[in-house]
Amino acid sequence: MARRFHRTRRGLRAHLDDVERDLLTRLFDDVATMLGGDDADAPGAEPAEVDPLVRLVGLDLDSGRTPLPPEDPALARLLPDAHPGDAAASGEFRRYTESGLRDRKRDGLRRAAATLRRDGPLVLDDAEAAAWLVALTDVRLVLAERLGVRDDDDATLLHHSVAALPPDDPRGWLAAVYELLTWLQETLVESLLPG
Repeated sequence: MARRFHRTRRGLRAHLDDVERDLLTRLFDDVATMLGGDDADAPGAEPAEVDPLVRLVGLDLDSGRTPLPPEDPALARLLPDAHPGDAAASGEFRRYTESGLRDRKRDGLRRAAATLRRDGPLVLDDAEAAAWLVALTDVRLVLAERLGVRDDDDATLLHHSVAALPPDDPRGWLAAVYELLTWLQETLVESLLPG
């Protein structure tokens, strides 16, 4: 059973059993995959010739196309419009930032997953803890969208309604995972605070 994060001389430590570690690893990996962009890393894929500017900032000036917002509402929460109500401004902003944002989120999720694959207790240094905070937020955003949680009132309603769900309702399991992630994130933040 999970035990909260706390600071030790070696770093930020938490106890997770094997089932919890496997669950979190799969969630981090699944959201990283959801963010896409792994075609070049796929087995057997031919390395594409990439313009140095594209490689440096993730911007393809020659394509002439503006990326569209994601169709999946959960992915849209991870990659929101910068200017809601102004599709042109949002598209232009997305053109310059989305590739880099996807890469950073994917890298952070993979870094968090890698810490769970290490042998021994879960101990994070400060950089790994920062990656965990972002990874937990990203997974919680995806689960929140799937559960219809948009604000604190929705989260409270979900918390109180879970007990009334039939045992075979998948929302009960998703809500339990969402609450576990919320609790882990809170204990991680508390352990990072001075004093």
